[in-house]
Amino acid sequence: MGDEQARSSSGRDESDVERLDRNLSELLNELRVALPGVQVLFAFLLVVPFNQRFVDVTSFQRTIYFITLLCAAAASAFLISPSVHHRIMFRQQDKEYVVKTANRSAIVGLSFLAIAMTLAILLITDVLFGPAAVAITASGVALMFGLVWYAVPLRRLRARRRS
Repeated sequence: MGDEQARSSSGRDESDVERLDRNLSELLNELRVALPGVQVLFAFLLVVPFNQRFVDVTSFQRTIYFITLLCAAAASAFLISPSVHHRIMFRQQDKEYVVKTANRSAIVGLSFLAIAMTLAILLITDVLFGPAAVAITASGVALMFGLVWYAVPLRRLRARRRS
């Protein structure tokens, strides 16, 4: 009976176990796309303080830098955590827990990545063009992430749930 419900709700001819395997595989493949971006951003942020011009940054820029660094670290932690969870829970017959936890971790990690990228743009804009351009640029980047990464899929999700 449980297998039949999985087949009808997913629209595929697969058992619950097969669906969980597919879901985890798809999620890990998606993380393979996001992880290089967060790793490059994190690596860049780690070397910035060693640049000779870093001593000239304002306290605002230093604060934004530090928050950006923390967000990139958080993004890394959350985006890598599904692999760690999978390794720890390997062969424990609790894949549903792993998939649900990994899904939440990926969403949180991608949110931290969006924040870190927005703040990195804010920091660079402030260094290059000054405070006048910061609000417009950072708002535009934040709006772009909000719309493309969240609003579009959440709107579709709501529409599907209503019908």
